[in-house]
Amino acid sequence: MSVPAAHGTHDFADDPRNAEILINVNGALVPRAQAVVSVFDAGFVLGDGVWEGLRVADGHPAFLDQHLDRLWEGAAAIMLDIGLSRAELTRRLYDTLAANAMSGDGVHIRLMVTRGPKSTPYQDPRMSAGPATVVIIAEHKDPLPQTVERGLSLFTVHVRRAAPDTLDPKINSHSKLNDITACIQAFTAGADEALMLDPHGFVATCNSTHFFVVRGGEVWTSTGMYCLGGITRANVLRVCERAGIPRQERSFSLTEVYSADEAFVTGTFAGVVPVHTVDGRRIGDGTRGPMVRQLQSLYRDLVRGDVASRTARHPA
Repeated sequence: MSVPAAHGTHDFADDPRNAEILINVNGALVPRAQAVVSVFDAGFVLGDGVWEGLRVADGHPAFLDQHLDRLWEGAAAIMLDIGLSRAELTRRLYDTLAANAMSGDGVHIRLMVTRGPKSTPYQDPRMSAGPATVVIIAEHKDPLPQTVERGLSLFTVHVRRAAPDTLDPKINSHSKLNDITACIQAFTAGADEALMLDPHGFVATCNSTHFFVVRGGEVWTSTGMYCLGGITRANVLRVCERAGIPRQERSFSLTEVYSADEAFVTGTFAGVVPVHTVDGRRIGDGTRGPMVRQLQSLYRDLVRGDVASRTARHPA
């Protein structure tokens, strides 16, 4: 059976320069083909680790402080010693960008930290045999223009967001199977991404982005209780407050989604992306609406402002 050709927010045009990038593996810059970790690594064996995705603008990772806050918070929650200070890890990020001559825009970083190699493939963290594994992959990547302009279709899946006592969604862990199974159900249904509900049946988030609706000039998103503490999500709420746009973090149902004026998702890679369809229902007139256009512009300005403030502290 063929699978429908559906696409998500992370689609990008292939860049041949990525074949030659240097990847930072535990402080060593190595060619892509040689960038490997041990088969005993806790990240490979168990998905035991935390990670961050960062967008680079003008040679600087945007909102780096917020991303590092979340990384350290997740590491503390799972008792993972990163083994580096924030300053040391920041220097590694900039070293990786410099080694790849990435001094402009159009770059995305994947920063991954695992518990490191284990003495034997078993879940007990006391079986770890070495220090944390820290990998930094910086690639030339831009979201597809049609994604940002036309937007996405979503499908509500049966896979629910877990409660904190099951698998705390606040931890940006390597264990993403909950989101992967949601993604599979969405794309096999012909949609771009999955819309996921919380344990009570209210809208929570998407499998790889955060979800918002616009109703009567107000911007709504979930309470945040059952989703990752999204950096872009928080920044969009911030720009709403600055611009005087009413916004709420609240519980709402699919009925309120289907009748929304606009809908959109947020994420580090593509920023603010419109949603034109949810479960076969056209949202608004099915095109990028005025609120989404305004928020895309405000968010771009926020990125530039953050990068400008970072330039003096971390010359690229």
